[in-house]
This record gives sequence, structure tokens and C-alpha cells, in this order.
Amino acid sequence: MPSATPELISPRSPRVGAARRLARRNFRGKERLFLAEGPQAVREAAEHRADGTPTLVELFATPEAAERYADIVGAAQAVGARVHLAAEEVIADISTTVTPQGLVGVCRFLDTDFDAILKTRPRLVAVLAHVRDPGNAGTVLRCADAAGAEAVVLTDASVDLYNPKAVRASVGSLFHLPVAVGVPVERAVSGLKDAGVRILAADGAGEHDLDDELDKGTMGGPTAWVFGNEAWGLPEETRALADAVVRVPIHGKAESLNLATAAAVCLYASARAQRASGGCRSVTPG
Repeated sequence: MPSATPELISPRSPRVGAARRLARRNFRGKERLFLAEGPQAVREAAEHRADGTPTLVELFATPEAAERYADIVGAAQAVGARVHLAAEEVIADISTTVTPQGLVGVCRFLDTDFDAILKTRPRLVAVLAHVRDPGNAGTVLRCADAAGAEAVVLTDASVDLYNPKAVRASVGSLFHLPVAVGVPVERAVSGLKDAGVRILAADGAGEHDLDDELDKGTMGGPTAWVFGNEAWGLPEETRALADAVVRVPIHGKAESLNLATAAAVCLYASARAQRASGGCRSVTPG
């Protein structure tokens, strides 16, 4: 364990400034580094490797957090990450949250080449097309992870995967499954189709009903769900690329579902259909 005396006490430290700049997209892209905040994200980052290279490269922790999460600090040290004990005001300066949890990690970019994803012949994929809200993007990524999806694709019109709010909203799922970024939607759809994946566009005005699709037994094969913008959904040219445009039925009086909720319903519907058809691995352990 490091000393309980903070080594970084000034937000003006060059080391602190370098980390703080990663809250801005242009600096993240230049350095190919991003921030992961809080014990869950940092723990996942410390366990993650890409092509054998540890993802976590640096950790800032208050003395109290270092003591409380000694296992995380130890894991960070074990993968060779530089560990800095920092004063609370330093952590607050780096953090993008209102109430920092005392741990901020600096991580290498970990997105996966889209062609590498296609080579795995994925059976369940979430495609985020024109999704602009980072909280929604991170939450959909978390839903995809929970449903057992093999990959997530963010198109070139979607939010930055490494936006701090998106990283937080993923609650560690960012480190669990391959994510491709910056893929043109046409390329995403054509590549997945060539890999034998059926493309379903989720849209409240879709001509196909999700319940009907489940009843007809059409959901058991490899599937990619395309989710659109929070406010205006999917443009007509994107819907036209899909094999079917599917709506989640509204049985009550609610006007609609928000993006993340609709994504969860669609992804779990596919996961259940795939398990029932015997064509997919079990999502639930045991």
C-alpha cells in the first residue's frame, strides 16, 4: 500500500492537468486515453487487457479511497499502472461528477475494429445510429452486455464512446464486450448482413410488432438491432436498410418508451428467442 500522505495536492500539477484534459474529446482522441471514474469502472479497467496490453495506465486515488479499495489499488499496481495518492480537491478537479468517489483511472482506448467483430460471426449486436446522448449510449451498452450481446457498434453519427458520461452510464460494461466506433451506418448494416445477421430497426412506427415476431418464431437467428436518435428516431434511409422495422408494442397508455428501455426490451426478446431456438448460448449462468 502507498503512503497515506497525498503526493498530489495541487490541481495545477502537470500530471493532474494532463488527466483533466481527457474530459475533452479532442484531447482524448489525440492521446487515445480516457477517464474511468469510481470503483466499479476502475476495477473493470484494471482487469481488462487488449491484445495482452493492460488498459489501465494510471490511477488517482484519495488516501481514504486507497484504503477502502485496497484491492483495486493492488490490481492497478499489479498491471503496472502508475498510482498517485491525491488530495480530494485534486480528484474533484479531474472528475466530471458532482460527487467524486475518490478513484479516477486513465485508460487506453479499447474499441475493436469492425471487421474483427464480423469475423466472430456474432449472434446478437446492438447498433447505435445517430444516438447523441452519452448517457443513453452507455446505458444501451450496459443493456447489450446484460442481454449477452457479442458486440456494440456506434456509427459515425453517434456520440463519442469515451465521453465520461457514457463511460459512467455503462457501469463497467464498456470493458466487457467488443465495441466498434465511427462505422458508417451503411457499412455496419452491409457488413452484418454479409456475416449472416438479420437487421432489425427499432422504431415506434414500425410495421412489424415485436410480440408478433416472437410468436411467429422469426427472432431465433443472428440479429442486429439498430437504435436511432432519442428525439427523432431513425431516418427513412436508415430504416430502408433494415430487413424489418419493428415496434415495441405499447399495451398501456404511455406515449412511448425511451431509447434505453426500448433497447433493453428488444435485446432481451432476441436473447430469449435465441436460447429457446437452441441456436445461442445461455445468457443466464447455469
